[in-house]
Amino acid sequence: MNLKNITYFIIFLIFAPQLISQEAEEKQEGHINNNKFRQLYQEFSSPNIYRAASGAPGPSYYQQQADYKINVELDDKNKMIYGDETITYTNNSPQKLDYLWVQLDQNVRKKDSPSLERDSDTEIIPVYIPDEFDKEFLKDPFDGGFNIEYVHDINNKPLEYIINQTMMRVNLPKPLSTGEQFSFKIKWWYNINDHVKQDGRSGYETFPNDINRAYIIAQFFPRMCVYNEVEGWQNQQFWGDGEFALPFGNYEVNITVPADHILEATGELQNRKEVYTKEMIKRYNQAKKSYDKPVIIVNQQEAIDAEKSFSSEKKTWKFLANNVRDFAFATSRKYILDMMAVKIGDDDVMAVSIYPREGNPLWEDYSTITVVEALKSFSKYTFDYPYHKAVSVHAHRIGMEYPMICFNFGRPNFDGSYSDDEKFGMIGVIIHEIGHNFFPMIVNSDERQWAWMDEGLTTFVQYLAEQEFGEKYPEIIAPLDKFPSDRGPAQLITDYMSVDQNFLAPIMSNPENVYYLGPNAYGKPAAALNILRETIMGKELFDFAFKTYSQRWMFKHPTPEDFFRTMEDASAVDLDWFWRGWFYTTDYVDIGIKEVNQYFVSPEPGDEMLEIMKDQGIPRNRLRPLIFFDKYENNKSDFKDKSPLDNSKLLGNYLKENYSQEEINTIDIPKYYYEIIFDKPGGLVMPIIIDIKYDDGETVRKRYPAQVWRKNDKEVKKIITSNKKIEEIVLDPEKETADIDERNNSWPKKEDQTDFDKFKSNVKG
Repeated sequence: MNLKNITYFIIFLIFAPQLISQEAEEKQEGHINNNKFRQLYQEFSSPNIYRAASGAPGPSYYQQQADYKINVELDDKNKMIYGDETITYTNNSPQKLDYLWVQLDQNVRKKDSPSLERDSDTEIIPVYIPDEFDKEFLKDPFDGGFNIEYVHDINNKPLEYIINQTMMRVNLPKPLSTGEQFSFKIKWWYNINDHVKQDGRSGYETFPNDINRAYIIAQFFPRMCVYNEVEGWQNQQFWGDGEFALPFGNYEVNITVPADHILEATGELQNRKEVYTKEMIKRYNQAKKSYDKPVIIVNQQEAIDAEKSFSSEKKTWKFLANNVRDFAFATSRKYILDMMAVKIGDDDVMAVSIYPREGNPLWEDYSTITVVEALKSFSKYTFDYPYHKAVSVHAHRIGMEYPMICFNFGRPNFDGSYSDDEKFGMIGVIIHEIGHNFFPMIVNSDERQWAWMDEGLTTFVQYLAEQEFGEKYPEIIAPLDKFPSDRGPAQLITDYMSVDQNFLAPIMSNPENVYYLGPNAYGKPAAALNILRETIMGKELFDFAFKTYSQRWMFKHPTPEDFFRTMEDASAVDLDWFWRGWFYTTDYVDIGIKEVNQYFVSPEPGDEMLEIMKDQGIPRNRLRPLIFFDKYENNKSDFKDKSPLDNSKLLGNYLKENYSQEEINTIDIPKYYYEIIFDKPGGLVMPIIIDIKYDDGETVRKRYPAQVWRKNDKEVKKIITSNKKIEEIVLDPEKETADIDERNNSWPKKEDQTDFDKFKSNVKG
């Protein structure tokens, strides 16, 4: 019997009693496939002619179109909006439509809106900041919401309609067939909310020093719902957290405001010569050729002068916007305006900022250059920005996005001073909201259901853009070495993933049903994508797949499955285990070093082997051809006291019988044999990454793929051989897997420091 057969015979003798014993026991019940590497077929819908298995649009993919002609007037005195619109709806679906659904998002602010009572009241706390006390106890008897004056067809004949909270169903005179269009008119008005005191994604802010207001206006007109093959009509109510699902269309919008206002909006301004002064036109033409710094179009002194005018005259600003999903604008007599050009691909794009003097010096110094860098970075990772401008609007404590225009916070103190936190916060939110032009304004996901598809993806690219901003402008982030991003890196999400499971929801949850929407929809998906890029896929594979998804779904309506499938389709990386764990569960990462054992080659069987031989009745002379291992005690001090045996002598006979002397001279026979046992208290499978420090000071990094857990979800063993002693092993040394508990990440285990010890270790001098 040769060596291999003897080994197999021994293994059989060792395990046979267990197998026989199991046969004698009662049969266990079967189980379903709960392997964390199983396919995602249970979670995914089947591919079809509309959405391919690759994650690309299918051959019969369609989407509806909604075109708008809107006339709107701002009543500054009474803080009201008046408007009328004509919507032309094109049915590109294969179904006939008997009715249309229109969104009335402002209705969330009606006095009797159910959204006002949807949450449990918080307990009264011992102290309130004034703004929060005002919101909680000094409730303004504000009554918002659309007041619909009429819904008519194109011939001014009344149409039958019904309003259900934030949705309005318009019944059609006859079914709308495939390829047909239907035009109808709506007239409305509503009271504008104070977004400082009453919250909201839009509204006005009153400046007490000069009794002027700045208006950031959005969701200001009845907007069509999305109709597709996934949802039918996406007419889920707007409760406040879930944002918007909107079809693309072309907009013609006329906005009438006081004549002394400065205004910016979605779309291309059609009557610049009518609403700009000659000096503004001159400066604007300079800005179109300025690629290195912003040009001031309306300066601070001009804005201060305008603050005192309170003109009774009116001006109408006219805009056209093609292939956009929404429209928003900002207007005030307080606004300063600056612009500069940036080359994106072959086109020039205008980077624009509009802000009151209260925003300076922060905004004049940093807003427009931040817009420029955001457009460059997001275009680099997705597609060239396709619109002619991108506008950053100063708003008090708001960050919100719309096509070509966004509202951003960041305000200095009254004396113009500001902290680094205020500066970095402003730069970060501008990058984020400008980035939303890509997700979801162009890659048009359903925000009402999947907040992470726009917030998470945008936050992920925001992190990349922030780091690139810091590299380009080291003087702005000095004395820091890099931009202090507050989301993106894996270690920044561990606190959230550690909280009580009763307060966690999977990423794949409707945003209305999530306790902590910020970390759930922004931070966790961004960290997950960062881990994919940095640790699992690698930058080259990830970037290609991410860009493929972005370009496949430009100006279309992707679902989560389209993203998941495209990322795998374009990279050949099986990520079912990753999507399931990170997006469909609230599992967390916690991998530890459970045990480290050192073995040595022995001329005789060790105690463990002798016990087996005794139990099986195997005579010692039967095992003479075998190579034995024995184990030192699992204690690092014991390891250090042991000198390695001369393995070349112990293996001498075996080597002479199986190798030539020339081959023996080239064989590197290890002196040390280590068995590392990893366990996984957390539910998420992740790669195992360790740094091994040897007694000569060298550190070697080893990586094991996540698939190492596929057959044992609890424990994994790895053998390390070396000619040097191992002094230390550190798991996840770069904190790249979002491991929530580092106390089990070292061997030998480090003693836990008290909070005071940690404080002392951080004190310098």
